[in-house]
Amino acid sequence: MGWADNVARSFGSTGICFNTGGSYGVGAYVSIWTNLPHRNVGDDEEFSLIGFPEDRKLRRNQLHRFLRFADGSDEWSRFFQPQIKSSLNCSGWLCNSIEEIEPLGFQVFRNFTKSPIWGIGPLIITSSKKNDDDDEKEEVCLKWLNQFENDSVLYICFGSQNTVTPIQMMELAKGLEESKVPFLWVIRPPFGFDFNGEFKPEWLPEKFEKRMMEKKQGMLVRDWVPQLDILRHEATGGFLSHCGCNSVLEGLREGVPIIGWPLAAEQAYNSKMMVEEMGVAVELTRGLDGEVKKEWVKSVVEMVLDRKEGSCGWEMKKKAVEIGEKLRDAWKIEGDSKGSSVKAMENFVEFIVSWKGKNSKEDA
Repeated sequence: MGWADNVARSFGSTGICFNTGGSYGVGAYVSIWTNLPHRNVGDDEEFSLIGFPEDRKLRRNQLHRFLRFADGSDEWSRFFQPQIKSSLNCSGWLCNSIEEIEPLGFQVFRNFTKSPIWGIGPLIITSSKKNDDDDEKEEVCLKWLNQFENDSVLYICFGSQNTVTPIQMMELAKGLEESKVPFLWVIRPPFGFDFNGEFKPEWLPEKFEKRMMEKKQGMLVRDWVPQLDILRHEATGGFLSHCGCNSVLEGLREGVPIIGWPLAAEQAYNSKMMVEEMGVAVELTRGLDGEVKKEWVKSVVEMVLDRKEGSCGWEMKKKAVEIGEKLRDAWKIEGDSKGSSVKAMENFVEFIVSWKGKNSKEDA
């Protein structure tokens, strides 16, 4: 499945599903695709999500364009709705998150599934290096970060499969320069061009990269970077992200506040959760058709990197650190004390063993 992977070949007549995202995101995904509550509202109008509290609303323009225009008879509806219906009949769910950081998400999704959900997150790959060039790039990135004070650098990355439009990229660059905030930007060709092709200088302000390096304000990196090492570096104070689940978990685990720019899939719901439920994020814009102005970029970046006590940035950092501690504790084992993800995995194994034992007796 595209949105939830079935990790058991057979489990009775159903199976066990592995949700690679959080419960809030997949809960919103299920609710909207199943009910299509946005069909009769305008682009900037709010609508309620069935299964969520009444005050948790979305706007139509927060949805991915495939979902925004879905009406139940279109190709995407015919693809997703049967998948979702089938998956909700599974015998249980493994979820790459923990209940301590998204209690509402787990509550909502349990109501949808009527089956056990085991929060076993965060599942994070410790390294994704491919060759010696990656070692060299890691050294360059960390050397760059070492120049700066704690909590002062903005890390920018839209994931390995996303980019933004030329106009958005230009305005983002202008806003970053005017903010004077140090940044490390993983940059790829904008939307509409070869994603893996050569990056052209005209997609940025004239001599932008040279100027940023000379001023020691910004570093642009192509392709791969050591994201985990960057996020855990003491100089990193904010993360401009597409809000994919892996990036969200990696950033929050290291206590880094998020600037959200959701682009696809359940990313808008992840952004909404971090802004409204967690208080660790602010949304810059949405999607490829979202408006981006340099003045707003400057304002948001300065706000999130502000560490004056009592400021919005200070509050976001404080909350992100608290969530990071919960995520790190989830897989800890200290004496007889076990983290929530350790306990959840043990409960999942007991569930499987119990089911096999029950079916063995029935077959005898």
